[in-house]
Amino acid sequence: MLDRIRNQYVQLTPAERKVADIALQQPNEFVQAAVADIARKAGVSQPTVIRFSRSVGCSGLQDLKLKLAGSLVGGVPYVHANVRPDDTIPEISAKVFDNAISALLKCRNEVSPQSLEYAINLMASARRLEFHGLGNSGIIAADAQHKFFRFDIPSVAYADPHIQAMAATLLGANDVLVAISNSGRTNELLDSVNIALANGCKVVAITSPGSPLAKLATVALLADAREDAEIYSPMISRILHLTLIDVLAVGVALQRGPALIEILEKTKRSLRNRRRRLDA
Repeated sequence: MLDRIRNQYVQLTPAERKVADIALQQPNEFVQAAVADIARKAGVSQPTVIRFSRSVGCSGLQDLKLKLAGSLVGGVPYVHANVRPDDTIPEISAKVFDNAISALLKCRNEVSPQSLEYAINLMASARRLEFHGLGNSGIIAADAQHKFFRFDIPSVAYADPHIQAMAATLLGANDVLVAISNSGRTNELLDSVNIALANGCKVVAITSPGSPLAKLATVALLADAREDAEIYSPMISRILHLTLIDVLAVGVALQRGPALIEILEKTKRSLRNRRRRLDA
């Protein structure tokens, strides 16, 4: 049901989209709410709520609620949306792998090549790269910094909102801020992005479609993970964001040309004596 609402979103009237936003963002609350409460929260009339239900292929609001509730049942809350408590270990393994693979293929097919190229060009010529993310996205930002500092580009990752805001004030027109957020709605991250943009800094966003972050960014790389982070641990979005970081890293490495190979070889050589020999 959630996928059906997403797929039909652009065909809805502006008023019906307000109801759709409530259903997509708070599906569990939507199922429990009365028509008057839904209408009030969406800022529309009660007949609009009924029309929305019919526009997405249901006979009425109760039919929509039943189908929506059915699509929410099955996962283990705060663990994974696709597994069930009685699944065997092979079933859990297959579901987690299959879910990740299908999401990666979907992201590969939907991500804009033009946006990727624009982001790579910006990052390859940047004086300084900063990666900002909070919570789970902060870990992804740290992974990105680990990749890009080896390219001889000054790079840093920040996961603290206060430091992000201070750092953003020091960014300028020759710098690039990579902002990472699955929801794209975290106020503190949006604040640092606005500060950076006001200073002329370019912003590359890795986020979900239609999010405030996507709308703010100079260029947005969109990953539609379709997982409810309010209920389940973010797994798929993390994998998609890490993969997009890898694409950016490979693209920037190729942009910077043969001279980068010598730099990368030096960093690898520095680690050789730190690993135990296989025959030891």
